[in-house]
Amino acid sequence: MSSIPLRYEIYLANLNPTIGGEIQKTRPVVVVSQDEMNRYLETIVICPLTTTIHPSWRCRLQVNCDGVDAEIVVDQIRAISKQRLIKKIDQLSEAQAAQLRSIITEMYGE
Repeated sequence: MSSIPLRYEIYLANLNPTIGGEIQKTRPVVVVSQDEMNRYLETIVICPLTTTIHPSWRCRLQVNCDGVDAEIVVDQIRAISKQRLIKKIDQLSEAQAAQLRSIITEMYGE
C-alpha cells in the first residue's frame, strides 16, 4: 500500500491472525484515525465491517459498501498495521461519517 489511508476511507484488510472473539479474515475496514496520525504512524485505527446486520444494536452503523449491505462494527475498534491494507474499495459519505463519529463518541467519549 503506497498511498496514505485517509479518515473514513474503506479498505479491504487482512485481519488475521486473531485471538478469541476478534473479527477475523480479509474484510472491509473503515479508517477512523485522524489523517495526521495516518500520515506519520505505521498503524491506523479502524472499525471492521460485517455483512451480519443487527439493526437494533446502537454500537453498529448500517452502510452500503461497494454495493453490499454491511454494518460498521464500532465495538471492535482497533489499531492495525498499514501493511494489513490490501486496497481501497469505498468511502463513507459525510452523513455516514458524522453518524460514525456520534456512535464512537457515545461509546468511548464522556
